[in-house]
Amino acid sequence: MSRHPVPARQPQDARAKEGLRQKGAAAAQAADAAVLAELRPGQSVELLKELHILTREGRLNQDSRRKLKQVYHLYQFIEPLLSELSADGHAPLLADHGAGKSYLGFILYDLFFKSLGRGEIYGIEWRADLVQRSRELAQRLGFERMHFFDMSVADAAGAAELPERFDIVTALHACDTATDDAIDFGLRKQARAMVLVPCCQAEVAACLRSTKALSLSRTPLAELWRHPIHTRELGSQITNVLRCLHLEASGYQVTVTELVGWEHSLKNELILARHTGQKKRSARERLAAILDEFGLTQALGARFGICQN
Repeated sequence: MSRHPVPARQPQDARAKEGLRQKGAAAAQAADAAVLAELRPGQSVELLKELHILTREGRLNQDSRRKLKQVYHLYQFIEPLLSELSADGHAPLLADHGAGKSYLGFILYDLFFKSLGRGEIYGIEWRADLVQRSRELAQRLGFERMHFFDMSVADAAGAAELPERFDIVTALHACDTATDDAIDFGLRKQARAMVLVPCCQAEVAACLRSTKALSLSRTPLAELWRHPIHTRELGSQITNVLRCLHLEASGYQVTVTELVGWEHSLKNELILARHTGQKKRSARERLAAILDEFGLTQALGARFGICQN
């Protein structure tokens, strides 16, 4: 019995492969368009790849999308301040504390300072490897008005290599007392504005725990921090309230809002302070009263300019 040859299917296979290729190309174009739609006009895709916010293929994963969203939201608050400062030809100086990998600094430079042609950004970070990496990246990109220093936020205010004054001080997720150090830096450098997003805060909670027994016998308000989780949450709340009152007492107008939706970050409180020169006596009095009420004067009074009687 003779066998008939199987008909060649190459043309059909080729058409199927071409169809798959076209679908893949269309999906890739749609993915590219979706990523570009999330970027700000003028944003360098290559910079975001260098920062590992975008993959080498130019894609965003969920974690990097969250980081980018936070930085862009913060940019919305900082850009008007920079525009106001630079309107008269001024070259704004910005200090970014707890800079980490300097996502914020690089994106600020890329979107604002690069086209402005003047002004400088100083990144302060205590981890030497991150500082060196940022220096190398700035050199590769030609961001010659970005400077990076390996030092703590607390040491930065007295560092001779930094300018005597700064226009804007930022601190994105500076941990625990580093936010207080950034505020002190801003006050000493006569900053026109501060943009702060506090992170973990343990100091006040530790103070509350140490005096818990005494406080429970003295006032029913101590029930607010009797349980450990409440101690941590209340400590964080008190810390930021004290910071805001300290800024108002030092001549700043303060606004407190959310950085992004709580689904993106639990460290979400944004403190905006603009210098007015009007020091509020009432803020100083309330600051002292809160420190006294919660038994914090001995531990924190000196930091906030409140002396014990």
